[in-house]
Amino acid sequence: MEKKIITATLAGTALLLGACVYIPRPGPVGNRAVPQPARAVNLDKYMGRWYEQFRYEASFEKDMDNVTATYSLNDDGTVKVVNRGCKPGGAGNFRESIGKAKITDPRTNAKLKVSFFGPFYGNYWVLDHGDDYDWSIVGEPSGRYLWVLTRTPHPAASVLASLEARVKELGYDWSLVRVTNQSGQY
Repeated sequence: MEKKIITATLAGTALLLGACVYIPRPGPVGNRAVPQPARAVNLDKYMGRWYEQFRYEASFEKDMDNVTATYSLNDDGTVKVVNRGCKPGGAGNFRESIGKAKITDPRTNAKLKVSFFGPFYGNYWVLDHGDDYDWSIVGEPSGRYLWVLTRTPHPAASVLASLEARVKELGYDWSLVRVTNQSGQY
């Protein structure tokens, strides 16, 4: 009986460690002092499609362009997350990931946990956003991830410049930022 328990435990541990190989690894730390979110988020206004303008490159999004994130509220209070993008080479390289987010700070709605891999959740903090929800800067506590989103695929150059300045104000290393091409070719 004891051998069966030990064998089952070892097999379970091996399975868990094997699954960890598929968990995306974060990139370099680009902000060692990630600030708390600047203000509360109105979830109804935050829902809808966003176009990624800048990001810290991450293994799960490596070389992707035409990246969008679409959020919608589920009946149970969670948020459906649909991320789309295209790797180089056109339409055949289109990718889509569907996940779920849970609010972890109901006082502000600015901190969420997002999962694309079953029980594995990562932090998603809305660090700042426009008054009219026309832009959003998203990060998480480790400083390894950053996304800058807008409601339009091609915002004015002045908007992009102000977002770059705000990202730097928040302590992010601009040299690690990748500009996302929004050509709409997928």
